Amino acid sequence: MSLNRRNFDALIIGAGGAGLNAAIQLANADLRVAVVSKVFPTRSHTVAAQGGVNAALANVLPDNWHWHMFDTVKGSDYLGDQDAIEFMCREAIPTVYELEHNGVPFSRLDNGKIYQRPFGGQSQNFGGDQAARTCAAADRTGHAILHTLYQQNLRAKTHFFDEFFALDLVRDAEGVVCGALVLEIETGEPLLIEAKCTLLATGGCGQVFRTTSNAHINTGDGMAMALRAGVPLMDMEFYQFHPTGIAGKGMLITEGVRGEGGYLLNGRGERFMERYAPKAKDLASRDVVARSIVTEVKEGRGAGPKGDHVLLKLDHLGESVIAKRLPGIRESARIFAGVDPVVEPIPVFPTAHYVMGGIPTDRFGRVVMPVGSGEEAMPGLYAAGECACASVHGANRLGGNSLLDILVFGRLAGKNIIDYVKDNPFHRDIDPSSLDYAVGRLKRWDQHGKGPSVHETREKLTRCMEDHAGVFRTEEIMAEGLEKMKEIRAEMPDVRLTDHSRVFNTARIEALELENLLDVGMALAASALYRQESRGAHSRPDYPKRDDVNWLKHTLYFLEGDRLDYKPVRTKPLTVESFPPKERVY
Repeated sequence: MSLNRRNFDALIIGAGGAGLNAAIQLANADLRVAVVSKVFPTRSHTVAAQGGVNAALANVLPDNWHWHMFDTVKGSDYLGDQDAIEFMCREAIPTVYELEHNGVPFSRLDNGKIYQRPFGGQSQNFGGDQAARTCAAADRTGHAILHTLYQQNLRAKTHFFDEFFALDLVRDAEGVVCGALVLEIETGEPLLIEAKCTLLATGGCGQVFRTTSNAHINTGDGMAMALRAGVPLMDMEFYQFHPTGIAGKGMLITEGVRGEGGYLLNGRGERFMERYAPKAKDLASRDVVARSIVTEVKEGRGAGPKGDHVLLKLDHLGESVIAKRLPGIRESARIFAGVDPVVEPIPVFPTAHYVMGGIPTDRFGRVVMPVGSGEEAMPGLYAAGECACASVHGANRLGGNSLLDILVFGRLAGKNIIDYVKDNPFHRDIDPSSLDYAVGRLKRWDQHGKGPSVHETREKLTRCMEDHAGVFRTEEIMAEGLEKMKEIRAEMPDVRLTDHSRVFNTARIEALELENLLDVGMALAASALYRQESRGAHSRPDYPKRDDVNWLKHTLYFLEGDRLDYKPVRTKPLTVESFPPKERVY
């Protein structure tokens, strides 16, 4: 197959907050940078982030980065790497100011400073009173940030490949990544993009579950590309179920609702979070609130005709506050739940929301591989955002730290890539077998004949993940789920497309996405089965306690042979004393 080729200094796959914040650093340094996105950039999933971005600006209440670090380490259930967490919390402040200077229209206080709202798991003074750390643009913070970054990239003349699907990474004979093979969705034609350096910023994998707050595009593409290139995925068992998705639908109701003073009620009209988190109540960390809601429903205290959800009450805030601070939430509740939160509560239930794990990186965004008892950075390959795991979230992410993660590490990856390209100014020769593998992945879907459909197989996969890797997990449930996943994988070679057209064939894109979801789902299911403890978002009723003796370590899943390995948690920060593990109390 003869391929069209393009050459760039750097290739960024994904046009969300991480990819665009990296791209702006590169473009401003006069590097030729290509950004590949399977949707128009402002439809990337960052646009859906509602509540805000954490930074210890102390605009509303006293705050500093060290308190932010403590809350993040505690929220991670002590599985986060404390050097990376310190780095992120320090970098949060200049990162938010850079966003402001780039034109992000943050909501303002009367004194003109950036508005900050309280969020779950935040405290002053290392676990003291509630903090207000989350910088917000009403309840559309991700929308404001993404549009601003896109506009700045247009100004800097970043080269965009809109509606191109990344198939696979390509490498040289030594295994160094040299770019990627991508597919133009409109024409169905493949394109080889050669680059001195490649950044994966493809977002999360929420579509692996049947009910999710994630967009349809979140199919774990970058994670699966890394797996196929021999890179392990780290800590994939830690999947966060956001406590407040619209019941039965999954659309997100931001934690900002509770930050503004909303609270949860069960079917009896009781404020039940007082039972589970007497101090933090509705602003406990997300894993705690999600389990509390599921427990209320399972024990027969749910709301609605079927008793299958709880209620989020915010009518007491008043119409003016809701209109000013939560306009998007009111709109979503009206459209998807059929209720106006100004007069009645919103029915909510936990929804698959965020993966804490991903492609292992250091704090500069470099993808790292285990070597002996340590690790080494892979030359020319970076990852940032939700597809990556610098391990700042550990076993559970705090609200407001996801936008922070993508912006800090996207920015730092971009700055590090500038140095890498200076030191490696020439393109490498692509190994033909690497290219053949990528092309073969595309050609496989040209096969004709009868077999299971992509839609049927994907439905089977997402239902299996929801049933066997949900909020509560046991050995029996997960072992059965892993076997079902292996059966689905065995059936994959028989799956067929009925539409073999080239032009705008979205069925073929969905088939390629299904392959990615299966690989990432296997990583999640296998990692969850073998972690025999309860930690953060990974809740095992058969192992109810956190086990710091045997399990204070990161899981690494390799695609070849479904192999699992482990590496230690870095408990030593950069400049301050370590926070030793202790029981999390909210």
